[in-house]
Amino acid sequence: MEDDHHHHPMLTPFLQKKQEQQDSSSTLSELHSILKLALPMSLTGLVLYSRSMISMLFLGRLGQTSISRGSLAMGFANITGYSVLSGLASGLEPICGQAFGAKNHMILNLALQQTVVILMAACIPISLLWLSMHHLLLFSGQDPEISSAAHSFILFSLPDLLLQSLLHPLRIYLRSQSITLPLTLSSIFSLALHLPINYLLVSHLHLGISGVALSTVFTNTILLLLLLSYILFSSSLNLTITSSSCFHQDITHNWKSLLTLSIQSCISVCLEWWWYEIMILLCGLLLNPKSSVASMGILIQTTSLIYIFPSSLSFSVSTRVANELGANHPARARRAATVGLCCGFTLGFSALLFALGVLNAWAGFFTDDLEILELTSMVLPILGACELGNCPQTTGCGVLRGTARPRAGVNINLTSFYGVGMPVAVVLAFWGGFGFSGLWVGLLAAQITCVVLMLFVVGRTDWDLQAQRAQRLTGATDVEDCSGLDPGSKIDVEKQPLLIT
Repeated sequence: MEDDHHHHPMLTPFLQKKQEQQDSSSTLSELHSILKLALPMSLTGLVLYSRSMISMLFLGRLGQTSISRGSLAMGFANITGYSVLSGLASGLEPICGQAFGAKNHMILNLALQQTVVILMAACIPISLLWLSMHHLLLFSGQDPEISSAAHSFILFSLPDLLLQSLLHPLRIYLRSQSITLPLTLSSIFSLALHLPINYLLVSHLHLGISGVALSTVFTNTILLLLLLSYILFSSSLNLTITSSSCFHQDITHNWKSLLTLSIQSCISVCLEWWWYEIMILLCGLLLNPKSSVASMGILIQTTSLIYIFPSSLSFSVSTRVANELGANHPARARRAATVGLCCGFTLGFSALLFALGVLNAWAGFFTDDLEILELTSMVLPILGACELGNCPQTTGCGVLRGTARPRAGVNINLTSFYGVGMPVAVVLAFWGGFGFSGLWVGLLAAQITCVVLMLFVVGRTDWDLQAQRAQRLTGATDVEDCSGLDPGSKIDVEKQPLLIT
């Protein structure tokens, strides 16, 4: 065959062109696979965003003081509860994605059950913390009346912890198998009921701020029942609820690696989530605290809206990378990561254009206060520039999740947000004379650092090694029964490097 190439040099351009066509076709096929997952998830994200806006709308109907009480309670709930549960659940993502790619349904189902146990166990200390919220807020110098109302909101939100402990793992379980339509339809149905439930509890039964909290609990209960119904009765799923002896054996022998992934994922998620809450606290220390806090609220709502799209892309890329690694296709996993990052940069530019396009009109949707309008318009271009880094780095986080390397995410977020972003924000805002915009320049510095480090880590990934790790994580052979679950060989990520350098 080698002689043929020497005798027919005209074949070489033909073969190169054919290879280029194949590569182009594979890239387009991967783009289709990613978008097929990301678009329904974006719609689901918009539905969930609409739900939170409806809750804020009903808080607003109760008066300005109710908004401040509700915002305080939601901030406390996010920092101490929801961010923790969301982060812990993220540890399930690489195992589910890779196990599905490896066609190892036993590991897929056991990991789901383990994660539910981990999240429910985490609910105990979180609940105790929420129960003592009133005393903590008073101790930190908050107004007694606001603290009391916020505590009431938190108490009625307690059942939501249990619901989230089931909802997060179930969403990941379905998403890892590229099942997105039931998630979207269930979310739309629960949104349709969210408005009348709020009206009934808040406006008709006059339960006030407690009614807003309860309505979220009822809506999430409906969402959970819909998802459970789909999972239990769908013929396309193979959910095996294992026997108690098998389940017990797995919990006692195989929980450690999943717990390691969950804790590291939790730290990574919380480090970024808490940054925004810290920014709100820092706003309260500026010369014009009321306007700064209000403007920060508008801008964080804006970033939350924009974040739906890179977040959905990140989940999609995580699923694709994990599935291909589980199936022992390192080249395809690499392609999924590359195509996903290109999409992330495209989203970043789109977000920047959006921020510049609504520069003078956006804040007017929320308020008519001139000072707040001026502050928001001044910072929107910086917010848009932040998204240039945030969108690709969020996609990069999806690649790290798909390769089961949350420790890398911890290192990157810690360095970027707290090693670079926080010092820059504090220095510029309080000593550099930049005030409110200085805080956002700090976020910009954090996002630039984050995307550079993320690209460096992803770029130096040894995909063949990651495919080998995926085989160890999920078991290279099918698992027929409990005896096949060898804790040393099936789920053992600790013996492998989590950060490729």
